[in-house]
Amino acid sequence: MASVRTRLTLLGSAAALTAGAFAPAQLVGAQPAAAASYDWVALGDSYTAGVIPAAGDTYEVPRDGCDRTDQSYPQVINRNSGSLIELTNVSCGAATIEDVASRAQWPAGRHVPGFSEDEDYPFPPVLPQVETVNSGTDVITVGVGGNTLGFSDILFKCLELGRGSGGVGTPCKGALSGEISGRLTKVNRDYDQMLTTLHERAPKAKILAVGYPTVIPQDTAKCQYDNKQQFASITRGDLDWLRQDVLEPLNKAIEKSADARDAAGFVDLYASTQSHSVCDASKWVEGIVDQDDRPALVHPNDRGHRNAADHVSTAILSAIGAG
Repeated sequence: MASVRTRLTLLGSAAALTAGAFAPAQLVGAQPAAAASYDWVALGDSYTAGVIPAAGDTYEVPRDGCDRTDQSYPQVINRNSGSLIELTNVSCGAATIEDVASRAQWPAGRHVPGFSEDEDYPFPPVLPQVETVNSGTDVITVGVGGNTLGFSDILFKCLELGRGSGGVGTPCKGALSGEISGRLTKVNRDYDQMLTTLHERAPKAKILAVGYPTVIPQDTAKCQYDNKQQFASITRGDLDWLRQDVLEPLNKAIEKSADARDAAGFVDLYASTQSHSVCDASKWVEGIVDQDDRPALVHPNDRGHRNAADHVSTAILSAIGAG
């Protein structure tokens, strides 16, 4: 079977050739490049945007604080699609579902108080991402939900509570487990409303809900306590709780909303990344810091984004009937 990159390239070339085939013979060769066959809008949070240095370089000048990187999966797919697809990528680090659907966002760039500084911070607000979607949009991918759940806040709390524990016990589970059900309910409610809004703004668009990759391995014995390139001070017991009761249910909540609100599909990134967690030797998600001690805060690296690009591009081709 041809790779996704090869199929995208061939389909893009075919679209350009088809557009030129119907031009008068004397104009062939003098024609401008053919317009893209499909308009794709990529919506989402930092797992779509890229954000961290291990996911490439930011490419927008001046920066808007969303920190989209050139190795993030929308950009990888865009480079490989030729003239088949025209991408509008408005994903933004730290975006919540409401930031996608209805609310202006104040991007933070790489400014994380107490952890990292960003010399360009503060940034002006950006419009709700949905504003880029319209009746001419053919495909929408949306990868969001983790910030509505409050995963980064949970992560920092687990880091704090695990300090001095020696890796023993479940201090974070003890402090936060009672909140998770309500947080997941909000994810479901907000995601449903967002999909309704997207359907209204782009009635013909195929909407693909993109899930989150494996972050924590099934076997947390792989994770070394106090290793900042993994989960630093989070205990193994709390890592098991985070995987089973927080992250896996988050993916299920997103898939449930996608099924209930007539999305074109749910793109599962979890299964394909099972052996590439933060604690695996071949990791596709970085830990608290990456191997060069740069801030990463548990985000996919360029290899993780290449994997996502394979799965998302396959879903796009299927949705538009070009697979």
